[in-house]
Amino acid sequence: MLSLLLALAPLPWVEGGGPPKALPQEPLPGLTLSLPGLVRAEYLGNGHLEAAYLLLQVPEGEAKPTVLLRLAQRAVQAAWAARPSLGEVDLALYPAPYRGPVVLPLFTASVPKERAREFLALKEPQGYERLWLNPGVRQERPLEPLLEDRPRYEGPEAHRAKERAEQLLASRVGFRGSVLYHGDPTRPYAALTFDDAPHPLFTPLLLDLLRRLGLKATFFVIGRNAEAYPYFVRDLVAAGHEVGNHTYHHVRLPGLPEAEVRQELLRGNQVLEGITGEAPRYFRPPGGRYDRTVLRVARELGLTTVFWTDDPGDYAGLPLAVLEGRLEAHLRPGGIVLLHDNVPGTLRVLPLFAKKAQERGLRLGTVGGLLLARR
Repeated sequence: MLSLLLALAPLPWVEGGGPPKALPQEPLPGLTLSLPGLVRAEYLGNGHLEAAYLLLQVPEGEAKPTVLLRLAQRAVQAAWAARPSLGEVDLALYPAPYRGPVVLPLFTASVPKERAREFLALKEPQGYERLWLNPGVRQERPLEPLLEDRPRYEGPEAHRAKERAEQLLASRVGFRGSVLYHGDPTRPYAALTFDDAPHPLFTPLLLDLLRRLGLKATFFVIGRNAEAYPYFVRDLVAAGHEVGNHTYHHVRLPGLPEAEVRQELLRGNQVLEGITGEAPRYFRPPGGRYDRTVLRVARELGLTTVFWTDDPGDYAGLPLAVLEGRLEAHLRPGGIVLLHDNVPGTLRVLPLFAKKAQERGLRLGTVGGLLLARR
C-alpha cells in the first residue's frame, strides 16, 4: 500500500531543488545614540507598534548587576529620547568584546512604554519580571544557522524511501503515530507555526500582530533563546499560543551520539517547563533534519515530532509578492505552515496570508488545534 501511494504523486513539500537562495537583507532602520559599548540600535514596526532593540557590550570589570542595570536604564532613556514613537524597547548587554551569539548575554530586559517609569525607578535588578540577569550560565556552543527546505531524513536509502511513503500517506489520511507530517486533509484547518523563537524586537511585534489578526500559533522555541528572554516565552503562553521544543542549541541532530540528542531535547524541555510550568508536547528538529534515533528519542520523551507542508522561505529576504505567492500556493486543509519570528517580511506578509486563508474558508491555528480538528 505504501509503495502504491508513493507512486501516485510527488509530495507538495518536496518539490523544488533546495532552500531558497538568501537575498541580501536590507538593514533595519537605526537609532543614533551616544552610549558606551553600543553595538546595535535598530527599530522596526508592524504598522501598529514600533519596537527597538539595543545591543551593548560591557567590559568585564563593569559587569556587576547594579552597573548593568544603570547602563540598561540609560540606554532605554536614550532610545525614547531619540524616537518617542517607540512602543517598546528591548535590550541585551553582552560581555566585551561582542562575538555574536557564542555566549549568553549578561543582562536582558523588555520595557513596554507603559512600564518605562517602573523600570527606570529600579534600584536593583529585581522586582521587575521583564528582566533577566545571567546567573552564571555559559554557552557551550554557537547556534547553527540551519535553513529549512523540507523534512529531510538522513540515513540509508531504504529508510528514506519508507519515510517518503509515510509522509505521502499522512498527506492522504492525516496524523499517524508520534510524527506529524500533515493534518486531516478533510478538515478546513491549517496550523501556523514559527521557528527559532524568541527574539527581542521581533517577538513583541509578532505577538501584537497575531493578536490584532485574532490568530493563535505554535512557536518552536530554542532553549538558549528562552533562557535569555524568559519573559517573551511567558508572553507567548499568556496570549494563548503553544510553545514547542526546537532543541537547546539549534543543532543538526542526525549523526550525533544518542546521549547528545537526548540532552538537547531534555535541556530544551527543562528550560521551557521551568518558565511556563508545563512540559512541551511538540518538537521540531532544526532544519527538518532527522533520523530514526531523533524520532525515537523524541517519542521516548513524550514529544510529537512536527514537520511542515509549506515553507515559503521567509528567511531568504524574498520580495513580498513572492513570499505571499509561495504561502498561498501550498495553503491547504491539514497543512502546516512554517515561518520564522525574526524576519521583517513575515510581519508584512502575515495579514495578507491570513486574509487569503479566510477567503478559502480555512482556519489558521495551533498544532494542537490541528490535531483536535481531526476528531
